Amino acid sequence: MDTVYPSEALVRLAAFVVIFAAMAAYELWSPRLERPEMVGAFKARRWLTNLSMVLLSSVVLRIVFPAAAVGAALWAESRGWGLFRQAGLDPLLAGIAAFVLLDFAVWLEHVASHKIPLLWRIHRMHHADNGFDVTTGLRFHPLEILLSMVWKAAVVVALGAPVLAVLVFEIVLNGTSMFNHSNAGLPRRLDRVLRLVVVTPDMHRVHHSSIPRETDSNYGFNFPFWDRLFRTYVAQPRLGHDGMEIGLKEYRGSMTAGLAWALALPFRPLMRRVQKNPIGK
Repeated sequence: MDTVYPSEALVRLAAFVVIFAAMAAYELWSPRLERPEMVGAFKARRWLTNLSMVLLSSVVLRIVFPAAAVGAALWAESRGWGLFRQAGLDPLLAGIAAFVLLDFAVWLEHVASHKIPLLWRIHRMHHADNGFDVTTGLRFHPLEILLSMVWKAAVVVALGAPVLAVLVFEIVLNGTSMFNHSNAGLPRRLDRVLRLVVVTPDMHRVHHSSIPRETDSNYGFNFPFWDRLFRTYVAQPRLGHDGMEIGLKEYRGSMTAGLAWALALPFRPLMRRVQKNPIGK
């Protein structure tokens, strides 16, 4: 098992670099929105903070939970644990089922992070980003990354998810997070087709609206099915993508792009979420 973890880490790192580079290049070539916070000095500061955050989170995770989800799958496999193994499910079917159920588990975790005050205290750092681009998909507090990994590992062990399925899921989840947070200008017709099977940037951007009704919608990362099924799907922002305000109303300005400010946010008092819709936009 000792030789598996470096291999898993290298595979995930290679996938991250390729996907990030591709999405960053696409954003430059065909940006969906052009705003002050997404260009120039503000963008540079945001990128430095968001990239530093993913690096810090990765280091913390590897120190505290070096095995991660793949290690949990290997551990469960070595002991013959898990629902799928007890049921004697075919490995291919088990892999497909594990991928879908893990996606639902992540969707459920995301909903909980908005509904439970303690979890929202941590998750709000992600939403405090006043911009929305590929780096926003990497802006998660180390505490949230650790809690998320504990939850995923528990689901992996309970299901007896195949190791390969877990590795693929982790790579896809990381990739789709960068994709659906990107400032990529997809053709509208393509977006309408894609969002039937995968969460698109226009779909997830609604989730980053400062209007609470829209913030509390479109929780999906990979599949859009869960939001449609549980009626948390909102097709478009009320003010349109060009007119919508991104982020949280209670946290505006360049301070949100600071690394120290972002890391300290979970430890600051919760502010009442502003319910009033913006006027004149």
